[in-house]
Amino acid sequence: MEGSSEPLLDAKSKVTSQLLDFQWKLGMAVSSDSCRSLKYPYVAVMLKVADESGQVKKKSFEMTIPQFQTLGLFPYLGYYE
Repeated sequence: MEGSSEPLLDAKSKVTSQLLDFQWKLGMAVSSDSCRSLKYPYVAVMLKVADESGQVKKKSFEMTIPQFQTLGLFPYLGYYE
């Protein structure tokens, strides 16, 4: 999955986009060309947002499970910690 190298938000960002879709999936890579062994699960996040002009953009990125848990989304997704 390709991720964006742009930061999602910084401390001075003004949020002006509307979240249209939020998808996530749990994955686990067992190997890659650059690493011999990858045995840790990750969460792939796919967002669809509309900016102020209504232009729809898709953003995708990967997070570790602890990073994903810090978002506090589990009650909204039907999961409880």
